[in-house]
Amino acid sequence: MTQGAGQGPEVERTATLRDFRVPAYVHETGPYVHSVHPGDVAPPPEDAYPEGYTPTERDLPVINRGDTVQVTVDPENAAAPQATTGQGPLYVVGDVHGYLDQLVSALQEKGLLDAAGNWCAGTARLWFLGDFTDRGPDGIGVIDLVMRLSAEAAAAGGYCKALMGNHELLLLGAKRFGDTPVNSGAGTATFQAAWLLNGGQKTDMDRLQDHHLQWMSRLDAIEEVDGHLLVHSDTTAYLDYGRSIEEVNDTVRETITRNDADEVWDLFRKFTKRFSFRDEGGADAVRSLLDTYGGTRIVHGHSPIPYLLGEVGSEDDEDNRDPVIEGPHVYADGLAIAMDGGVTMAGKLLVQQLPLDT
Repeated sequence: MTQGAGQGPEVERTATLRDFRVPAYVHETGPYVHSVHPGDVAPPPEDAYPEGYTPTERDLPVINRGDTVQVTVDPENAAAPQATTGQGPLYVVGDVHGYLDQLVSALQEKGLLDAAGNWCAGTARLWFLGDFTDRGPDGIGVIDLVMRLSAEAAAAGGYCKALMGNHELLLLGAKRFGDTPVNSGAGTATFQAAWLLNGGQKTDMDRLQDHHLQWMSRLDAIEEVDGHLLVHSDTTAYLDYGRSIEEVNDTVRETITRNDADEVWDLFRKFTKRFSFRDEGGADAVRSLLDTYGGTRIVHGHSPIPYLLGEVGSEDDEDNRDPVIEGPHVYADGLAIAMDGGVTMAGKLLVQQLPLDT
């Protein structure tokens, strides 16, 4: 029996980019050496990082692209009635990162949840692209909601499913391995330190239970639905784990089951890579995944659209404004759809029906 999804008190978001941190090992530029004690919420001081490393949005260079499309959805058609028989429409959800209230509102706007927060979409199909926790106020509440909707949707003839994100791996690692040193490939690291650096919330860890851990450890890493190849991260690292969807998912689950800290760390590190589909060669990178696993378009989360669109700049900019995100981001010769609306940086939590016309 899964828990309910109580939303709790309203938590005000801050329009800052400082909570969007990417660890140094993503870019393999130097050692990642510091110590953070369990229970600490604040990241370690600046002098604890390798020289030249800044754990802020500077690790996510802004790119201004002219070959991309941001899709605006007509709100009048956003909550169309759902079919009660046969295969229903397909929806995807970008990174949630603990923003439960925003998630419930976005699902209600699309007609997937009723006013009480219950599934009302009949045979509709709903896929979450991963990253349910960290940075936001109620990651465990998000997981509880997704677990409950999975049961409610199945009872109505539809489904609600979820993919494995790098933050699920991070939370699993922090719970299982804590401050156990792991070989990061660029120095010594710990899951606990990385979790705190990347927005880990003590309230989530305190509420984390065995059934949450079991649910996360069984999530698929990649799926193909109606010609859409669904993944969390915009990386080709999935190719390291198999030449078929089944093989990738089996390999990821087996790696987690073996409970080897270094193996899980390597999996987390690879799932944290990003930006493989941008710039010159990006479309070819997408095609390498589509040719291997099937599908005609890839749909991913992980890398915030505000960075891909150049809607945000340095935290030192005096005129730094909240990003304006209206919908998904289509790029890489139209082969890739980005779904992380940057909710952690005052962007938007995206729920989108597929296929997406541009």
